[in-house]
Amino acid sequence: MATRVIMVDDFDGHDGEDVAKRDFEIGESTYTIDLGDENFKKLQEAIEVLRPYLEKATRVKQAGRSRRPTADTAPRLRGYSNSDVREWARQEGVEVSARGKIGDEVYEKFIAAHPDANPDD
Repeated sequence: MATRVIMVDDFDGHDGEDVAKRDFEIGESTYTIDLGDENFKKLQEAIEVLRPYLEKATRVKQAGRSRRPTADTAPRLRGYSNSDVREWARQEGVEVSARGKIGDEVYEKFIAAHPDANPDD
């Protein structure tokens, strides 16, 4: 017994022998949709109406996701870099990661040892 696949038109929901997977291009992108003959003809006509506009249009890239600023955007130190903090911490035996976020307690100890680094003064 053969299995019969029933294709359904993605646009109007009808099923029939004329419904097939149809590929079409707009700009430099290819799309696919299941359409019957009548709806595919309408789609092709609509694309033909748009074609002169698409040829004159400029493609716009979608903006990338912006990085959300951290809650604490105030400067942590004045006159010193994170590398300075890491180097000082290692010399003092204070545990600090080689990369990534430096803990608040490390900054506090650094500022206590270097009062001129306090950004609030």
